Amino acid sequence: MPPIELPLLERDREQAALSAVIGELRSGRPAVVTVTGEPGLGQNDLLRWAAEHAREAGLRVLTAHATPAEHEVRYGVVAQLLAAENRALASRLFLTEEQPGGLPGLNGLLAAARHRPTLLVVRDTQWLDPASLRWLEALVRRLPRSSTALLTSTTGTALARPEWNVGTPLTGLATTIELALPPLTSSGTATAVLEVFEVPGDPAFTEVLAEATRGIPAVVHDVLDRFARAGHRPSADLIGPLRTLTAEVIGDHAARALSDLRDPAAVDALRALAVCGDLLDFPLVCTLAGPHAVSESRLRAALVASGLTTLRDGSPRVQDAVVRARILEEMPAAARAELYACAAALAQRVAADDQGIADLLLPARPIGDPWAVDTLRRGFTSALRVGRRDQAVAYLARALDEPLRPVERARIEFQLASVEMVTAPAAAERRLSGLTRAPGSGLRARATDLCLLGGDTRSARHALAGTIDSPSAAPEPRRGTAGAPHLPGTVHAHDTARPPVPERTGGRGRGGPGENPADAERDELTVLCRVAYFLRHEDAELDVLPVPALPDAVHNPAVAGIWAWEHGVVGLHREEVRRLARSAFVPGAFGRPLLVVPRLLGCRALLLTDDGDEAENHLGALLDEARRERAAISVAHILTVRAELHIRHGRPDAAARDLAAAEAELPLERLHPLFLPYWLALTMITDLQNGHVGRARETAARPLPPLAHESATAAQFLFARGVLARTDDDPQQAREYFRACGRRLLQHGCVNPAVQPWRSLAAEAAHALGDTEEARRLAGEELRLARRWGAPSPLGRAQLSLALIREEDRVENLRTAVATLGEAPARTAYTRAVLELAQARSAGDPRGPA
Repeated sequence: MPPIELPLLERDREQAALSAVIGELRSGRPAVVTVTGEPGLGQNDLLRWAAEHAREAGLRVLTAHATPAEHEVRYGVVAQLLAAENRALASRLFLTEEQPGGLPGLNGLLAAARHRPTLLVVRDTQWLDPASLRWLEALVRRLPRSSTALLTSTTGTALARPEWNVGTPLTGLATTIELALPPLTSSGTATAVLEVFEVPGDPAFTEVLAEATRGIPAVVHDVLDRFARAGHRPSADLIGPLRTLTAEVIGDHAARALSDLRDPAAVDALRALAVCGDLLDFPLVCTLAGPHAVSESRLRAALVASGLTTLRDGSPRVQDAVVRARILEEMPAAARAELYACAAALAQRVAADDQGIADLLLPARPIGDPWAVDTLRRGFTSALRVGRRDQAVAYLARALDEPLRPVERARIEFQLASVEMVTAPAAAERRLSGLTRAPGSGLRARATDLCLLGGDTRSARHALAGTIDSPSAAPEPRRGTAGAPHLPGTVHAHDTARPPVPERTGGRGRGGPGENPADAERDELTVLCRVAYFLRHEDAELDVLPVPALPDAVHNPAVAGIWAWEHGVVGLHREEVRRLARSAFVPGAFGRPLLVVPRLLGCRALLLTDDGDEAENHLGALLDEARRERAAISVAHILTVRAELHIRHGRPDAAARDLAAAEAELPLERLHPLFLPYWLALTMITDLQNGHVGRARETAARPLPPLAHESATAAQFLFARGVLARTDDDPQQAREYFRACGRRLLQHGCVNPAVQPWRSLAAEAAHALGDTEEARRLAGEELRLARRWGAPSPLGRAQLSLALIREEDRVENLRTAVATLGEAPARTAYTRAVLELAQARSAGDPRGPA
């Protein structure tokens, strides 16, 4: 396939101006025309077109091309101009000594121009050698008396500004024109696509091509040529390969320009500019490049003339990331790291932007000064503030390369893991696993807390093997055994009630508020280990230790929160559970930070006691704290618990907002399978309450990973499926789901109907199927457990369900349910009870009072 040829696109104005100059030159009127623009805009293509047009018009045309390689060759360009007319003189220019004031060949050229108008075409005058520059300036001074025109091109600031440029003293002696070429517009780029492929390109394809190439005709040409040779068509589904190919072309253009740059001072300045040109002023860039016997202005001109930079606010800047990478990849790795380190140090001394200094530190060698770590940590915070989590992770990972004290290193590891839980969960688990085994860091409990938020129950339990030296409780019942697990100091659902926890004590020693930090940490690790077991039963594994006993140190906030939750799900001692749940938010001794998981479970315990407003306040404070710490995984879990609160209080719109915000913090594909059923269940219930039944069906049909079925939260998903089946008027399927939910909850010791009212809903499904005996048994059991617990919401729901199942005294029973639910925050259940009561009264139930 021959190389493609593109016409001069969107250069009609320039071609008209050059045609006018050539026409005037035929009439003996001289002119000076300079075509400018950044590299690749087609300056030289336009000059070649003008030269050919002039030849066709009968003019004598002399051409030359200045290059970086011949910048020091005396009269290099003049020799090219005169070679066609006087080859012998051209060859002697390189050998003879230059005479003061001598302008070899100039008089002969001007004499010949009297008989035949002459057009001199010189490309890339930014690389003119000094002798040729003086020669051309002398020519321009003589133009008013000659039928000669000079047409030149440049790609930026010449090393020495020619005197014929617009604004110099010579501009009044002849027609002087400067044509600044603009990039191609989107329309021009679309025309180029049409020329190459003979069919219009997709608008999206053309738009990306124009954006990626910046409308530079030379880049557009090479990209389309390679794209066509690869057999591609200009379609929108090939935008990815188009971007890749464009980057390759830009890199190749940069490599060619870099090979033409011979001045060592300019090369050093260009590398320094590529490293920190966007952060530091050009004089500081020159300082970074090192001492050179080259003036700043000459360096500036050389960089612009190279075509690798563009002027921005009067200073050269490297064009884009691809060019910057090509400039720096030529350096040895050690020299490049050293250059970045020096640039970071210089930027720090002049108080540059923290984010910019942090970017310089990423590829730099270790600095060894505290300011480097401080800057990287500030960069981490700034990056998280704008949602750049990957960049934030890079900053802290780089900080770990610096020499650090063990305690400081552990804190950075923990901070890094809290973000990696969202961006790279496997890496976060490895870091946290190391922290849970690191004595003396003071972070073992917090690291385990974060492990559990990430779903890593196994690592948390194994990490605690060497830290818990208190006697273990007897192993909990294995899966498949009946009844709830025996909790220390608690009772089963069928046992008689007794106080579940010890009172606070004031003395020192084990269990008192004066215990030392090591004991406090051990208690925290113990209760977190119990949470790990609750989330996922792994007792079938031989290398998993028995579940440790629940500590009696309820003055410890973490212990109090877990005590509250474990006793709350059993459904006993509501006042004590409320007191313990509140204690989970009271800072403990020694100023130890409060853990997230115990406080979340404390909030859920308050939901069971119908203290939703109090739980909402605590969740709000937790959310503010997590956002201040930029802990996305904590934010996500807090929002989901608050969504459950909104669902229980009949606010599905608020629940939908919180669930959407939680997914924005932690996408479902990054969520650990142990928590996926809980999130999906909340989403389904929210959609059903908001009337989006179709979306709820889609969520219900979503397959769960195998690990999700091992989670305690799988019961929530089964319950939500039952509610969906109930909405679809399928009592048979609903009863099966509610029964399965109940079995899973009982397996994990959740007896309290406040956790999920699965018995009452299964009873209503059984009643719809005509199984009155099972309906009454389940409804009666739920009512008995709800009365024992004493919270209005589960009690009112149980009363409502029993009233709907039993025919006798229905109106009176519904009135009782309405009165109970009127004191509860469960607005959805209250509304349903009111409607059922109104319907029963309108039906004139003879068994109820009028």
